[in-house]
Amino acid sequence: MRKNTEKRRQKLINLLILFNVYKKDDKQLHEMTLTKLEYEYRRNKLQNHPHGEFGSIQWV
Repeated sequence: MRKNTEKRRQKLINLLILFNVYKKDDKQLHEMTLTKLEYEYRRNKLQNHPHGEFGSIQWV
């Protein structure tokens, strides 16, 4: 189970790096818990969604 947790943490760290997130609250990503990494990933994914910006197709 620990091996799966570490794989999940590494995957989330790699995804956050794609969003140009390297530190959060003066902590490196490798120092953060899995729960915090999941939260930061969801938050960045919602903020950087391609259909949420001006100029995207939106319902009127």
